[in-house]
Amino acid sequence: MKRLIERGLMFGNLVHVATPALVERYDRALVHLTGKHTTLSDFHIDISGYSPEIGDELGDHLYLNQHGVNRQFILLTTEQKRAPLLNATFSTSHDILRRFIDANEAPLFALTAVDAVAGELVNSVIQIREPRQLFDIRTIRIEADTTAGTLRHASELTRLVDRFREQEDAWFDDVLIADMITLAGKSGDITRNPVKLRETGFEQRNFWTSHFGGLYVFQSVEHPAVIAAGDKSDLGELPIKYLFDFADRNRIAKFLSYNDLVEPIVKAPGLDAAAILRQKMDFIVIDAASGGGMDLTGLSRADLRRLARQHHDRLPLEHEGLAELLNWAENGGSWPRIASDHPAYFYTLRAANTPDRDLVNQMLAELTPYDIRQLFICNKPVFYRRYQAWADTKKDYVVDFLSREYQVDKAGARAALFGHEPDMTGDLPAGPADDLIRRVGPWGAVGRG
Repeated sequence: MKRLIERGLMFGNLVHVATPALVERYDRALVHLTGKHTTLSDFHIDISGYSPEIGDELGDHLYLNQHGVNRQFILLTTEQKRAPLLNATFSTSHDILRRFIDANEAPLFALTAVDAVAGELVNSVIQIREPRQLFDIRTIRIEADTTAGTLRHASELTRLVDRFREQEDAWFDDVLIADMITLAGKSGDITRNPVKLRETGFEQRNFWTSHFGGLYVFQSVEHPAVIAAGDKSDLGELPIKYLFDFADRNRIAKFLSYNDLVEPIVKAPGLDAAAILRQKMDFIVIDAASGGGMDLTGLSRADLRRLARQHHDRLPLEHEGLAELLNWAENGGSWPRIASDHPAYFYTLRAANTPDRDLVNQMLAELTPYDIRQLFICNKPVFYRRYQAWADTKKDYVVDFLSREYQVDKAGARAALFGHEPDMTGDLPAGPADDLIRRVGPWGAVGRG
């Protein structure tokens, strides 16, 4: 992993905590949440306040995420919203934290000026022992306060002030006045500087979780389903009608199509489909050639064509299918029949412009392992896991490619691959087939496991 770290492809955009004041605040919050101390004088933190260095020090990289649920967080600065979330066990956690910080930036800025804000993403499940418990997680609620309890004191002071205003002869209630003075010393002047956090509840219906080998849960689409990266038979009965795993390629394809979650790359508006198809084919060639010990960095288009010829017998069917599609896109060749059972099928898709676009692209990345760029952008946990098994020549190529082609313009690369033009087609009336699907479901009689 050293190559990735050195080139900013791993642990990038973390917030550096190096001043004694911030280190002391972090340690105070760490004790407040976990009862543990850090002796480090500087370290880096992600959006949740998790630090890889402190994880190493404590011998526990889940010190803020015990059992993988109810993730705790430590905010030292609102700038943490620009950092990634490491060791994520739910795909929604980063977005929830980012939205929470954005919605409360002013009060959080004021609070973190003098103290750390510590909190938790709370749901009704303390520990997930069986897959069906995932369906008990519906709303994530954020509870947060400074380690000194500023918000708690401010809330109590507000209650006492209201009581003071409403109670007759309150000026003669020495105990009430004394309590207000004490709390005002802890919370500040709430009449001039009210500090209150808003938007602390977030719905979680469609998500990915690392639990049980990796599950993609889609509950709020028209045809709900769970898609498992591992063996679905290990999951038992679930409170959802359809359960697939990655071996059910046809059913996954129908699920994505019937819910309008994907679109073909070659038909996507404003997209250079030919360039994307060529790049996917290049990645497949690199994989086939990586076992020979040859330096694969800095290859030209001619070099890649030569490698493809040299390793033609080792190229998988994915390369052949994409080549046929590229021929159609560039040269007007015959339309290739790439059905969902073809290994190249999911390489020809990208997520449609829906609220679940990122989740669908994450799943497509796992279904298309040769596409190292989409895997890195959309599914870093799987990218890092697979990276460790690659030959050194492929590791060198991937690090060099991502540094040159992605790191220099992340926003541009994402827009070119996954951006969407406004939908100009309008709503089309449902046909008889659509009505039939709504009545009986798109996959027919599919068992639960």
